[in-house]
Amino acid sequence: MRSIMAATTTKPHPGTNRKFVLAARPVGMPKESDFELVSEPLPPLAQGQLLLRTQYLSVDPYMRGRMTGVRTYADPVNIGEIMVGGTVGEVIESRNPDFTAGQIVTGYWGWQEFAVSDGSGLRHLDTKLAPVSTALGVLGMPGMTAYFGLLEICQPSAGEMVVVSGAAGAVGSLVGQIAKIKGCEVVGVTGSDEKVAWLTGELGFDAAFNYKTTSDYVARFQELCPNGVDCYFDNVGGAVSDAVLSVINTKARIAVCGQISQYNLDKPEPGPRAFRYLLNKSARAEGFLVYNFVERFPEGMGQMAKWIKEGKIKYRETIVEGFENAPRALIGVLAGENTGKMIVKLC
Repeated sequence: MRSIMAATTTKPHPGTNRKFVLAARPVGMPKESDFELVSEPLPPLAQGQLLLRTQYLSVDPYMRGRMTGVRTYADPVNIGEIMVGGTVGEVIESRNPDFTAGQIVTGYWGWQEFAVSDGSGLRHLDTKLAPVSTALGVLGMPGMTAYFGLLEICQPSAGEMVVVSGAAGAVGSLVGQIAKIKGCEVVGVTGSDEKVAWLTGELGFDAAFNYKTTSDYVARFQELCPNGVDCYFDNVGGAVSDAVLSVINTKARIAVCGQISQYNLDKPEPGPRAFRYLLNKSARAEGFLVYNFVERFPEGMGQMAKWIKEGKIKYRETIVEGFENAPRALIGVLAGENTGKMIVKLC
């Protein structure tokens, strides 16, 4: 299912490439002025190269961390450098024997309308298998994050209670459905009543609540998880995660996937000394990066595709139309405006 945020856009002449570069380090929530749209001529192809026209580009919460100038698990985006991000595009010219014009591929060439590539890191897409945009969502990095993060880090068993924060996002919405497939009870935390209805209706979560209209998170978890929490998939950090820790069970497993509530803060929020909860319950919290499982992506993609075909996994895409609106789309993700995966459609 898709919801589309439309805009008028003008395609440039093929001899010119437009790209978004980082213009300033954001302070708090990023602003559109933190990005600059620049144009440059496209060079002629050398032997072994190919020219790609971007069709879809991904916007994801992790991008906020790459804009800080501090190296974490990856190099930051420096001022004047192209914004990073997953992409899907068409080969429109090729001097590489492994690619022909008209093929659709996915890769990581960032926020630009065209890209010259030597083919490294590109993956051919089967346009008959699923819409090609899913390579940036359910059959791409978010899907693999949900699949391996839940099954390998949390290792849920049938009958256990799984809590997912950021539950209506690209990753969280899939985590909850996979947990249901594995026979678990699932409670989601999200940011609107409409998202709560989607989670508990179409996606089959056992319960969910709107954190923006809930005053006492601990009491709400005690109500919805009366026997405690066995697995917590943490996408947000902050007060919600603090509250979950207070109701975890002995031998609970916590997968730390993201901390979106903290990304735009100038200073970290104070919180409880979390280790005492882990100590008291002999529990385990583990951060992970999806690319730790990259060699197993074919396994994960194959299983997710099978579940989609069987009707066990449903997904939603929020499509923003127009390359010029990529910064607005990223700001929207950080503000929780998306349901499911947020994607920018170029052509």
